[in-house]
Amino acid sequence: MSINTNKTVPFTDVASDFMKAIKISDNIKSSYIDFTATDFASLRTSLIEYIRAIYPVDYNNFIESDLGIMLVELVSYMGAIMSMKADMLAHENFIHTAKDRESVRKLFQLVGVSMKGPTSAQAIAKLTMPDDSSTVLDKAIELDAENRVVVVTSPEDGEPLTYTIYKAIDGVVSPLDDYNADLEITAANYTPGVENSWDVVLLEGAFATESGTFSQLDTFKSISLENSPVIQNSVQVFLESSDIATSGAFRQVEDLYQASSSSDKMFQVIYDDQFKAKIIFGNGTNGVSPTNNSDYIVTYRVGGGDRGNVPDGYINTLIAGTYDTADASFRLEQTQIATGGADAETIDHAKKYGPLAFKRQDRIVSLDDYATFASRFVSPAGTTGKATVVARKAYSSANIIDLYILEKASSLQLQKASISFKNALLTAISEKKLITDDVVISDGLIRTLDLIVTVNIDRRFQGVESTLVTKVSNVIKDYFLSDNMDFGDSISFASLNRVIFGIEEVKFSTIDNFEEELISVDFNEIIQLNNTVINVNYV
Repeated sequence: MSINTNKTVPFTDVASDFMKAIKISDNIKSSYIDFTATDFASLRTSLIEYIRAIYPVDYNNFIESDLGIMLVELVSYMGAIMSMKADMLAHENFIHTAKDRESVRKLFQLVGVSMKGPTSAQAIAKLTMPDDSSTVLDKAIELDAENRVVVVTSPEDGEPLTYTIYKAIDGVVSPLDDYNADLEITAANYTPGVENSWDVVLLEGAFATESGTFSQLDTFKSISLENSPVIQNSVQVFLESSDIATSGAFRQVEDLYQASSSSDKMFQVIYDDQFKAKIIFGNGTNGVSPTNNSDYIVTYRVGGGDRGNVPDGYINTLIAGTYDTADASFRLEQTQIATGGADAETIDHAKKYGPLAFKRQDRIVSLDDYATFASRFVSPAGTTGKATVVARKAYSSANIIDLYILEKASSLQLQKASISFKNALLTAISEKKLITDDVVISDGLIRTLDLIVTVNIDRRFQGVESTLVTKVSNVIKDYFLSDNMDFGDSISFASLNRVIFGIEEVKFSTIDNFEEELISVDFNEIIQLNNTVINVNYV
């Protein structure tokens, strides 16, 4: 009998037997996974080691040009992205690491702290009668609601800007002035025989009015305003109901849980990331809950931001009204630069003062409480400020609190606080402070800074350096934003240069008009950027 030695039994050669011998069962494959791999390089290395361990014979071509390696790197790429996304989402759950505005807003909302919306600019102006300027104007004038509105073009972006005329008494906006009604200015607002004009205040913002009826289906009553952005502190709410306890004007509070009883007529305004506003009311325990089928009227202003800070004399126009009951024409002329307009509260500002506001718990006890309250205070006219505070230490004067305050003129600059701002702040503090504390409000000091900066760039950017200069200017302005500067903060030019180095085209930069590397100020002083000159040097 002959044996054919050329025949082989299928799948029984040495290679196939070896593969069977090293096969790893599915239930232990997870032990070969490196779960600590998160970045591209570690994921790529871990995948290759996994393939070598699980499929040592199936695949062993690990050169860069192989299709298998391309697939490994694609999977590593996606894994790195997913890992980074997971880290970012985890960071958004904590105040100190959150970077997204919506995340920060929602985290503070959980503890009853609201991020501030945009504030409106205001300016002093005067009304005169061009046709009768030589006559003593000793009668009252009246402006219809529609004639109180002035629309100009913003010098910043070319878009419309709306200003509203208010009464002014010594430059202070009348707190009883309803911006949705006719305005009457009496002879008491000027000096007869000396000034043939009436002083008024211009507040930036367009009128908006909404009305409706509360539904029976809503357990917790709320109103979503249609127009945006809603200017901070501009919302007014009036309810009409058969129940006297829930009728009348409601007042705005920062947190509804500040209500001490079920009879407090109050509401809270919550902003979203586009600064649309939602009004929420009490639940019957913390504040009044509006009754079903009751009617509401909401008035508010829309606008705000830096774009409203127009220069002196920018607004100069004729408006119609009545003088001594007769139709007349008046010239409205802006006499001071518009200030106070600022964009909504920044994330950094909220992260700094939000935890302190929560810690304050609607009362003022410690020095931090005073500084936090004053730095987050919004005046009736919608302006904000920045404060620092110290307690006197001489014998029995320890309960005297010195509060140094500056009012925000724009997102970049601060200014001396107005009398109306100080009075409003002092009134608000008196409702929260200990009765034994005596608060003295003083002006903080501003130290202006002029900079001459030289940036060194590659010669290949010659001809487009204007774009680069704009980048450098914006970076410097952001560095000196009023929210980024605090009382007593020193300026390190090395730190400023590091920020400028962050611009890719800049090789290095120098500050030419200062020999020292550090500028220090006193505890009640704050450094503010004045003028900047940027020179370009090619290397």
